[in-house]
Amino acid sequence: MSNRGGKRENAGRPAGQGKYGESTVTMRIPESQTAMVKSFLEAYQRKRERVDGDTSVTEVEVDEFFTPEISDQPTLLPLFAIKVAAGFPSPADDHVEKRLDVSEFLIDHAASTFFVTIKGDSMIDMGLLPGDKVVVDRSKTPNIGDIVLAVVDREFTIKILDHGANKMPRLLPANSTGAYKPIYIRPDTQFEIFGVVIGSFRRFK
Repeated sequence: MSNRGGKRENAGRPAGQGKYGESTVTMRIPESQTAMVKSFLEAYQRKRERVDGDTSVTEVEVDEFFTPEISDQPTLLPLFAIKVAAGFPSPADDHVEKRLDVSEFLIDHAASTFFVTIKGDSMIDMGLLPGDKVVVDRSKTPNIGDIVLAVVDREFTIKILDHGANKMPRLLPANSTGAYKPIYIRPDTQFEIFGVVIGSFRRFK
């Protein structure tokens, strides 16, 4: 029998020696999705290059996007006016300053507003904790100093909008431990401000 053909021992590139330092697999994808997959892999590689050799985390992840559901009959709850140094407000009407609709307080423009769940602790110095729901308004114009929901190389992150000495945008964390570094937006970075964070809320029980 012929010894030609078939797989040769130790032939080919050693596993893990490619661009991503990992073994590869063959897969079939729809032709229409080729550009999207390539773009994702390029963004993945850029992210690895940014943090290569650096154990600090640069991004806070977000999770669970929600759109607000506004009722035709708002729920008006009492807003107490505390005028004493200590004590608990009585439910009596003379302590109620006004009735407050929570949706009206949190939302300026319902059509352009959605909620996002925080998943990360790089913004804890701004009072944004893991599990909090933040209110994002896409109709607001982002200004320097605003907390924004941004997309950086196809990943969502919540940070403070700023700019460096070269006037290029950068996104600042708010965590005094020093575990997080600013995200600098380079000319080749895929970057978009998705909305301005205008508030947040959480439950304790």
